[in-house]
Amino acid sequence: MTAATYQYVDLPDAAVVTTRALLTARENIADTVAARAMMCIHGGAGFGKTLAVNTCLRELEPAEDVRRVTFRARPTARAVRYELFTALDLPGEPPRHPSEFDRLLKNALAEHPRTFLVDEAQWLNGEAFEYFRYLWDEPATRFAVVFVGGEGCHTVLRREPMLSSRVFIWQHFTRLTPEEVQQVIPLFHPVWADADPEDIAFADSHAAHGNFRAWAQLTAHTRTALARTGRPRADRELLRWAFSRLA
Repeated sequence: MTAATYQYVDLPDAAVVTTRALLTARENIADTVAARAMMCIHGGAGFGKTLAVNTCLRELEPAEDVRRVTFRARPTARAVRYELFTALDLPGEPPRHPSEFDRLLKNALAEHPRTFLVDEAQWLNGEAFEYFRYLWDEPATRFAVVFVGGEGCHTVLRREPMLSSRVFIWQHFTRLTPEEVQQVIPLFHPVWADADPEDIAFADSHAAHGNFRAWAQLTAHTRTALARTGRPRADRELLRWAFSRLA
């Protein structure tokens, strides 16, 4: 988990901004890890979920053993086993038989406390979520799980009563409000540090819409425009050019 994974685009001089959502996530994650429980952080694409969780978990290292697992398709329980085998850096070849594989994972997860970040959790189906519950329910295992995903993650979890009832904390990420935009965007990047608040509001209402990923894209294009034109700050003409690249 390196800083390079925090930002959607390579954006020099960008800062991790302490939003209300990030402060809440910091508290929720710390409580979940302390309880060796499971939590779900969900919300729309680009709202800053993964960045916030990476930031908060990074603060717990090295005292906390954090392992990241990401799924890109609808994984079966078998696929989850193999991903956990890789994430845990277990030696040798993965066992062929499910019962043997389960025993190996349970023994590894009982060795010492760990935290798993399961990113893109909207790709998990009921079977995959159930397998995490199966391992977590083993009395000897000692791990916390932070599921992070889109709204589909929340929907699937809620359909699994046995797992849903075990989720310790639910946190919903939403768009930045216009007030939050004025507070955090000038701190996000020097491009906006001395920008007119009305221009920031203009950029948000016409392009970014309270979405942090959109703000990162817009900032990258605005930075390019400033470098090419030599202008000291972003103005409406320059912003409209940046908007054209996002259309």
